[in-house]
Amino acid sequence: MAFDRLVRYEDIEGQVTYGNLLETTEDGLFKVSKLDGNLTEGFTVRTQESEAIVKSLLCPLDRTPIIPCVGVNYQKHVDEAKLPVPSYPVIFSKPADALTGPMSEIHIHPDASSMLDYEGELVVVIGRDAKNVTESSALDYVLGYTAGNDVSARNFQLREASGNQFGYAKSFDGFAPIGPAIYSTRLVPNPQELKLITRVNGHVRQETSTGDMIWTVRQIVAHLSRGMTLRAGTVIMTGTPAGVGFFSQSFLKDGDVVEVELVGLGKIANKMIFEQSSGNESTL
Repeated sequence: MAFDRLVRYEDIEGQVTYGNLLETTEDGLFKVSKLDGNLTEGFTVRTQESEAIVKSLLCPLDRTPIIPCVGVNYQKHVDEAKLPVPSYPVIFSKPADALTGPMSEIHIHPDASSMLDYEGELVVVIGRDAKNVTESSALDYVLGYTAGNDVSARNFQLREASGNQFGYAKSFDGFAPIGPAIYSTRLVPNPQELKLITRVNGHVRQETSTGDMIWTVRQIVAHLSRGMTLRAGTVIMTGTPAGVGFFSQSFLKDGDVVEVELVGLGKIANKMIFEQSSGNESTL
């Protein structure tokens, strides 16, 4: 594998390219080694002009075919929600346009702002097409791991608004920030031994070990690939731990910054920007 920390960035010539993140400098810049290739062809290290210093990082993927998500997948979250543990993972999905970058501002439609919530999550990126894979081989199809936020408009998730369907409330543009890098399976040999922290404006709201997950990454990949092809670049959000804003009625406000950190790896930090009402919003 040509990378440990796969990133995308815009170089001084305005070209977007992939790189391997080497370090973050003391003044907040990023030192990267340039990579050739892409997710389909694979990546190789450039032999010339191989290093660069960049100011900011883009979403580590330029696109995704789909974003499958797992609901109520942490035992303590199930406990706080007072829900039974289901027989199979609860699956819903976000569209490709929900994907956005690690430091991107997320613009919130007025109809989605009244009960806006965060869900810090471990994210799995599929590296090659997978179908009918076994649990024992599931991690062989993983490109790497990253931090993500399953941003949720809870007013559209309430039973009377959704009929218990999660998807619409979580599918607005930008509602799936990930990054800052995709961390290789070499750096994360066991995804069930990670520490995840979510902060809002610097205050810890969620803190967990991924060992609290009910369905492991192996089980999730095997389950999702049952009779269904997971294409390379698929972004799987594996569920959120206890501490979401809904149960304390601590919803996000205009200007709030949500950080999701995989401790020892990296974090995203996205500012919520509430759009102004035009007076033409739906009354449904």
